[in-house]
Amino acid sequence: MELYYSFSVLIVLTAIFSYLNLRYLKLPSAIGIMLLAMIVSISLVIAGKSYPDMFTGFTDIIASVDFTEVLMGSMLNFLLFAGAIHISLHDLRKQRIPVMIFSTVGVIISTFIVGTILYFTFILLGVTIPFIECLVFGALISPTDPIAVIGILKKAGIRKSLEIKVAGESLFNDGVAVVLFAVLLQLARGSEVDLTFLHISGLFLQEAGGGIAMGLLLGFIASQGIKRINSYNVTVMITLAVVMGGYLITRMLHISGPLTMVAAGLVIGNYGKAVAMSAADKDYLDKFWELIDEILNAMLFLIIGFELLLIPNLQQYWLIGPLTILIVLLARFFSIWLPIKFVPNIGSFDARTITILVWGGLRGGVSVALALTIDDHLHHNLFLAITYYVVVFSIVVQGLTVGRLTQMQKANK
Repeated sequence: MELYYSFSVLIVLTAIFSYLNLRYLKLPSAIGIMLLAMIVSISLVIAGKSYPDMFTGFTDIIASVDFTEVLMGSMLNFLLFAGAIHISLHDLRKQRIPVMIFSTVGVIISTFIVGTILYFTFILLGVTIPFIECLVFGALISPTDPIAVIGILKKAGIRKSLEIKVAGESLFNDGVAVVLFAVLLQLARGSEVDLTFLHISGLFLQEAGGGIAMGLLLGFIASQGIKRINSYNVTVMITLAVVMGGYLITRMLHISGPLTMVAAGLVIGNYGKAVAMSAADKDYLDKFWELIDEILNAMLFLIIGFELLLIPNLQQYWLIGPLTILIVLLARFFSIWLPIKFVPNIGSFDARTITILVWGGLRGGVSVALALTIDDHLHHNLFLAITYYVVVFSIVVQGLTVGRLTQMQKANK
């Protein structure tokens, strides 16, 4: 029953904060809810000095939520499927080369730039942090977050081709990031890791290639099943089965659940809608997954806001936190600029496009979830704190200004 109580509290708070944001703040839903959760968190910390029982009780509720498992194990699958089902495969195919390069090579470039600059920054600050641990942080902070990107950018008013580049990259970069993070974390722990190109390529092929193949298969089977019925209720249930059953299969086969959901969503959202669904089926399916997307997005950013309660002495990192934000933005720029400069046939990118790609590469819950898995003896609190700095800045500052930046650039043309 404790899980039910915790979930009930989160749903009630999500509904209240959604109302307050819509009624008074009028910010994008994810940003407004997260800001309100952070304000409540700070208020609880202050009030906790006078009423420690109240602070401890609420903190226990947040601590009882296994954020990594909740996000990576369930929420992310639903949100990625909901995002992918609305993306045009025709538009994505046009941008396939930049999406593929940014979601693979770009993540690797960013990981090593963040890790290297952060390592020397720590030295300048008189702190000794092993280089391999800095690379672990680089891996977890480099992938753009699909939930934050799709949820915020679709309301920012950027042109379609650019939106597809940023959203497509965020949907596909999890496979590379998870493999890279897992390998680097094992090295940081001192574990024996086979670093040969063949082994790493095999891991990536199993994780990413297996995930995409499984998603394509599930999407095709589901579409064929939907084609043989005429019921929007059963159609919705089939898509739910793809997400929930697909997650169980990916866990069993040790392949990428997120990439499975992206591939399945693209197939059902394009092939399935075209050949298997009536107009009523499409309408109900779209509305159902839009609702799921809104509810889970709101809950996710509520939890991110309340994660502030679980980071001890966040104010101690007032210097390294902002410095890390600058480092991550710099790494993001080079992870975009270097492939554009040296990869043939990637397309033409003007300065305005590069600016939006850099500023629109938002970080979110995926980075926080990965940071929570770092062991205590590997400076867990430090890396969690600076991850939080980057994520909050990314969602609040970049998320609120990317639309205005786009409008300014349009006006200056």
